Amino acid sequence: MTRRAFIFWLTGVLAYFVAVFHRQSLGVASLEAAARLDLGASGLATLAMLQLLVYAAMQIPVGVLVDRLGSKRMLLIGALVMSCGQVVFAFADDLLLGLVARTLVGAGDAMTFISVIRLVNLSFPARRNPVVVQLTGLIGQFGAIASTVPIIGSLHTYGWTPTFLGAAGLGVLATVLVAAVLRDGRPSEGRPEPGLKAAWMQPGTRLGMWTHAATQCSAAAFLLLWGYPYLVQGQGLAPATAGVLLSTLTGVGMLCGPVLGYLAGRFPLRRSWMVLTVTGSTATAWTAVLLWPGGRAPLWLLVVLVVVLATNGPGSMIGFDYARTFNPAGRIGAATGIVNGGGFLASMSVIALVGVTMDLTGDYHWAMAVQYPVWLLGVVQVLRYRAKARRLLAQLDEGLGEVRGAEQAALRPQPAD
Repeated sequence: MTRRAFIFWLTGVLAYFVAVFHRQSLGVASLEAAARLDLGASGLATLAMLQLLVYAAMQIPVGVLVDRLGSKRMLLIGALVMSCGQVVFAFADDLLLGLVARTLVGAGDAMTFISVIRLVNLSFPARRNPVVVQLTGLIGQFGAIASTVPIIGSLHTYGWTPTFLGAAGLGVLATVLVAAVLRDGRPSEGRPEPGLKAAWMQPGTRLGMWTHAATQCSAAAFLLLWGYPYLVQGQGLAPATAGVLLSTLTGVGMLCGPVLGYLAGRFPLRRSWMVLTVTGSTATAWTAVLLWPGGRAPLWLLVVLVVVLATNGPGSMIGFDYARTFNPAGRIGAATGIVNGGGFLASMSVIALVGVTMDLTGDYHWAMAVQYPVWLLGVVQVLRYRAKARRLLAQLDEGLGEVRGAEQAALRPQPAD
């Protein structure tokens, strides 16, 4: 790891830290937002889901743009857009302005992670790449933690408008930092590398997409919406106990990230088996909880569940490693966008399916069981595209991808068929 690469990565990851801070700012201010904007539970849910939908919908367009414009430009645009969103939120006094604000925050957030991942892919030796990607995600999670106490304290001390203007100021600081420190490779002046279509047609990209979808969806749905009500209403835990379990999930996930990153870089031939292990253990833990006699599992089993769920986020990062090893540098952004967008769409599908099932049955056990078809589809597709990727590599006689993914930063351009 060169000093220059480390400084550039640190700058990008600090911008990502700020993006996660912005992303989580609504969650810790939800009660104040409901009072200020005169919203009920459905209105608050609309704000949160719109932000996520914008984030997911922009992954592929942003991936294409980051290949053309570079990471620095996209990080600058993203930080400025999020800052504008927080300024609008600071002065919002109705649902419409709130929706505009969270749309801007989601749009700027969508530009950040992909830009940092591209920066990592092009700056670090391939064997270290999985660990650096996991560290990027880990540091980003500190942004979520950092948003909690400062925003709550500021809301109580200074009020709504100064708090979110301060958040906007943090985004401006990130913009200045990126502009001053980061240097990005200029886009190619020659014939552009085929982007979105070529990335999608590469089996390794879709292997990464289904990896991200299969591993991320359960923990994401649990953390973003359904974990707390399930633990309190479905399992009868005290709110404080449920909060500790959710904090445990986040904390253990931070510890798992570097470990899985090291293993993915050290044993690239076994990446898909890591994915299948994470998915299989998650399904097994949920099965034990859902089938426990009497309906309410003991606390030790719920602890096991959240510890297993903690591997989901780090496991999903392996999908980005597939995007790297199966695509040339000129379309890393497009491939990463496909992987990230697919994973978030799967997560939102689980969130929606759980909600619909709860409305129909009122039973958390049936509602949580909707995850099984998603896991099954994910595992089938991982196995399918793993086989396709291996056949393609065998035909091309390339020692890359699933076979030697840690030896090469990105698959070099392949001739058209």
